[in-house]
Amino acid sequence: MTFKALVVEKDDDGKTHAAVQDLTEDRLPEGEVTVAVEYSTVNYKDGLCIGPGGGLVRSYPHVPGIDFAGTVETSDDSRYAPGDKVVLTGWRVGEAHWGGYAQKARVKADWLVPLPEGLTTRQAMAVGTAGFTAMLAVMALEDHGLTPDKGEVLVTGAAGGVGSVATAILANLGYTVAAVTGRPETEGYLTDLGAARIVPREELAETVKRPLESESWAGCVDAVGGAMLARVLGQMKYGASVAAVGLAGGADLPAKVIPFLLRGVNLLGIDSVLQPYDNRLRAWQRISRDLPMDKLEEMAQPATLADLPGLGADILRGRVRGRVVVDVNG
Repeated sequence: MTFKALVVEKDDDGKTHAAVQDLTEDRLPEGEVTVAVEYSTVNYKDGLCIGPGGGLVRSYPHVPGIDFAGTVETSDDSRYAPGDKVVLTGWRVGEAHWGGYAQKARVKADWLVPLPEGLTTRQAMAVGTAGFTAMLAVMALEDHGLTPDKGEVLVTGAAGGVGSVATAILANLGYTVAAVTGRPETEGYLTDLGAARIVPREELAETVKRPLESESWAGCVDAVGGAMLARVLGQMKYGASVAAVGLAGGADLPAKVIPFLLRGVNLLGIDSVLQPYDNRLRAWQRISRDLPMDKLEEMAQPATLADLPGLGADILRGRVRGRVVVDVNG
């Protein structure tokens, strides 16, 4: 019995290429739970793993896809039984381990969480790692005192996966969202998700010599990093927090410590890969409650396994808007 998977292979000259192949179950890795995958999605890390050079991949041939949702086929762990709906994000699946770009996956039971009540597997992957990360960021900001009455919340890289979900969640919770984008054609899309105003990227893209500017933002979900994050830190209100979730603008942080010392600004690092089980459940439960499903549908676009090589290149170039839902059986 064969199943389809996107397989990345490396040639003798070091070049990688990805193609859909028919595999047999003896190719599956070790693990306690075998899942019939229904949907996956496309994240920035997936683009790195699919693209030339393989990015984060350590050994070949490799099946990428850092998240998936589906139905348990077999389980050696008492927490899961055949027929259970499950979701996986993180744990270096799709990077160091077999990923979700296949019709079957076998993983450790500890890496799974039950599909939250009220969500379908398709909706779960419209959320995916990017949306899960966005929820973690919102939770972290709230845990550090953010409430809707404190003022505007900035979302950078707002038209991307994390930014789209963060914008929709924050707006639904009653926050006033200022969405940063460098793509004017996405302004209507962001307004539909709930953004109260659009901030052109060029207004924040350059560092300034002044370590402090006017106090503008009560909180920030930052998916860009680099010079933009440095600039935003100097614009935060006293005691406000920035949840850092990405580095599309670079890994360097050309900032000074003054905002931390004189305004008590908090820089919160958000990691979705090794989140404890209880916090994963908390985040997924919040997603099912706080993310409007009609807004989720607006940001989702369909894809199949055959589309993934092109989509992997597109997301690295910033050409993917919102979320991509990959039907691995389509």
